[in-house]
Amino acid sequence: MGGYESEISSNLERAETNLQVARELLDKGFYDVSASRAYYTAFYAASALLLNEGIDTSKHSGVIALIHQHFVKSGKISKEQGRNLNWLFELRSVGDYGVSLHVTSEDAHRAVDIAKNFFEATRTLLDS
Repeated sequence: MGGYESEISSNLERAETNLQVARELLDKGFYDVSASRAYYTAFYAASALLLNEGIDTSKHSGVIALIHQHFVKSGKISKEQGRNLNWLFELRSVGDYGVSLHVTSEDAHRAVDIAKNFFEATRTLLDS
C-alpha cells in the first residue's frame, strides 16, 4: 500500500460517514445536500482506491480522471460506474452551487444508490 494505510482507512471512514449522512438528509427531503454528500462518499472511496495504488491527489477532477485511467480502462471498475462517478460530480455542482437549479428527489435517490454501489465496489477491490 506504499505507507498510505492510515490515509486509506481515514478516507473509507469518511466515505462511510458521508453515505450515512446522505441517506439521513435524503429521508428528510434535503436533496441538494444529500446529493453533495453522496458525491463525497464516492470521492473519498475513489481517493482510497488511488492511495492503495500509491497515487495521492486531492483535486476532485484529478481523482475522477485517475479513476478512469487506472480502474475503468483496466476493467476493475465498470464503465457504467465510471459514468456514474462523472454524473455525481456534475450533480454535486447543482447541489452545492445551483442558484435556481435544485437536485430532484429522483436524482438524489439515484445519487445515494450510486454512491453506495461505488463504495461497495471500492471495498471489494481493496479487500481483494
